[in-house]
Amino acid sequence: MAEHEVRRNPFEGVTDYFSELSRMREVGTHGREHPREEHERTHASAWVPTTDILLRGADLVIRVELAGVAPDSVDLGFVHGHLSISGVRPGDEEGVQYYVRERFHGAFRRTVTLPEGTTRDQISARLVDGLVEVTVAGAGGAAAPERISISDARGEAQVRSVD
Repeated sequence: MAEHEVRRNPFEGVTDYFSELSRMREVGTHGREHPREEHERTHASAWVPTTDILLRGADLVIRVELAGVAPDSVDLGFVHGHLSISGVRPGDEEGVQYYVRERFHGAFRRTVTLPEGTTRDQISARLVDGLVEVTVAGAGGAAAPERISISDARGEAQVRSVD
């Protein structure tokens, strides 16, 4: 690798774009990230837990922060190359009045698009101290994006980078 060559991120676009748009919509609509919740959330209005996606050796690792969520309240699913992590964080305690409430409660959902060719057998998960860690074995060898030529109005091919 040349000294000035930049290493490509093979997981460009892995995170679920729509989950991030939903989070941004909440901030724009309510002026803060954690609006006061008047009703229980459903999968359609689920909050999106904080997530890190990283490469550990040849494995893709997805860490989802779920403090206060019991392991039996977390569901992982894999279909058509998409990993979904969903569940419920318990809500209000009986007889408690909150002065400050910064954590979401109720239903949550996070979806991550995995590299093409990922199979169910490559995926393992564990929940420790409120952190779900999903490992996708061998997913670090994902192919770099392919370049597509675009012709301009004169019919000349223009090769543009997808970097």
